[in-house]
Amino acid sequence: MAHPNIIESETELGEIVRGMRTVAVVGMKDESKADEAAHAIPRMMHERGLTLIPVNPKIRSTLGLRSLNAVGELDVAVDVMDVFRRPEAIPGIADRVLALPENLRPAVVWLQSGIRHDEAAQRLAEAGIKVVQDRCLGVYVSRYRR
Repeated sequence: MAHPNIIESETELGEIVRGMRTVAVVGMKDESKADEAAHAIPRMMHERGLTLIPVNPKIRSTLGLRSLNAVGELDVAVDVMDVFRRPEAIPGIADRVLALPENLRPAVVWLQSGIRHDEAAQRLAEAGIKVVQDRCLGVYVSRYRR
């Protein structure tokens, strides 16, 4: 049986998306890769009023972070951490999230379409973080934030 913090119901997915304000995007691409989902989806979320925090050492922006370790330097709480990384990177990302002080951890870790790691998701869920796996956040933003 899945942990209650591993979110699969449409109702809960909608609640997450309607309630989020700030999204950290791990693996976000810059304008040179504008046609890739890891750039297009965050751009669309920004256009719909969400605050984005790119987590990629190659992206320079006011809120951009070089790594997850820098989350503690922010003056803003992260509602959702949207992850555009391969499944084999997820355990390391989970380790870094769990190493953050509890008050700096995102409420939700959202793994994009095609990204799933059940063991890492279970560890995050047991620590009180909601986890969404293998779902495109862009689809849900389009559906629930107009």
